[in-house]
Amino acid sequence: MPAPKKTVRRSLLVGAATLLSLATIAPAALAAPGAPKTPAPPARMSTLGGARLGLPGTQVNLAPGVPVLPEGLTARSWIVSDAQSGEVLAAHNAHWPLPPASTLKMLFADTLLPRFPKTMEHRVAARDLDGMGEGSSVVGIKTGHTYSVHDLWLGVFLRSGNDAVHVLSAMNGSVADTVRDMRQHADELQARDTRVISPDGYDEPGQVSSAYDLSLIARSGLQKKDFRDYCSTVSADFAGSEIRNTNRLLSGDTDVPVYQGIAGVKNGNTTHAGATFTGVAERGGRVLLVTVMNPQKPEHNEVYKETAKLFDWGFQAAGKVTPVGELVPPKTAARASAAPSGSATAPAPAGQTGSAPVAAAAGGSRGMGTALGVAGGLLVLLAGGVFLVNRRWPLPDLMRRRPRS
Repeated sequence: MPAPKKTVRRSLLVGAATLLSLATIAPAALAAPGAPKTPAPPARMSTLGGARLGLPGTQVNLAPGVPVLPEGLTARSWIVSDAQSGEVLAAHNAHWPLPPASTLKMLFADTLLPRFPKTMEHRVAARDLDGMGEGSSVVGIKTGHTYSVHDLWLGVFLRSGNDAVHVLSAMNGSVADTVRDMRQHADELQARDTRVISPDGYDEPGQVSSAYDLSLIARSGLQKKDFRDYCSTVSADFAGSEIRNTNRLLSGDTDVPVYQGIAGVKNGNTTHAGATFTGVAERGGRVLLVTVMNPQKPEHNEVYKETAKLFDWGFQAAGKVTPVGELVPPKTAARASAAPSGSATAPAPAGQTGSAPVAAAAGGSRGMGTALGVAGGLLVLLAGGVFLVNRRWPLPDLMRRRPRS
């Protein structure tokens, strides 16, 4: 064949191969400039609680007899764990640091709840509300008015009131003091993915937590009687008006029924964080924690719908599925556990001692619809250095106890 024809054929082949290559990469490489990229978990995440919890994607040990995970899960991160044993039954990007929104208020409450008697009263000064972010959720606190600590905590848990958070922070010294205290408490809980910038969870650059950390925080908080009382309260009287819990699995909504066995914990929603939620529920003596962060499906109450699916799976899979990790104990409990047998153990931290079943908290609770007896049977056993929740943790059937609309 003459040389010119060979050159032409070679050029045609090279050109065809180039076009084929461009066609293959076009969907990704030729995308419109400035198109938003889908966020992805970090290449390296914490392995606290188990190596698999540091891996991206879904981690679960499916085997014969273990139900498959529910379809339609769109959250960037989620985790299902046993609140009593600390076993992680399944997880998805568990250690991905993401904006937590108002679920960070669980850490705020776990840090500050033991510091003020619920009957203590505080007259609100204008400076107490300084620094609240624009568009913050509020319970309606007014300057010059006096509120009990009990009512302020109702505002935090039921209405996710940033105004109540700021008032309690002022009582604690200042917002800066409270942020410092929360950071120290997060360190004690080994919540290493958590970075606190604002005590109310308002969107701030660098403020993050993870599904794993929020579950650690909730597990710690649930060992405080007052925490359990507040997070399980469906409705209450606040300054002469009824307020209802914005946790839709607890109070219900048009498209979300009350989840049977639910007993808290905390929800959140901001522009940057999307919807976040940590919940605790009991069935047949089994107590599970589920945390869901930022579902991508743009449906009303999607975070609760995905949480309910994961609760259903968890109750079916518990006792059948091999865990993929664990929720670690706080540092003090871990150190006590490592102490030689027979050595002295540290006393339980304030607010973490066991308690008998209790009724609704006194003071400002007029008209309160609460899960009576949430505290019943939940004991923190630090004796012997073991961080455990008593196996008997009978959380109530909240459907029976809900106040009628």
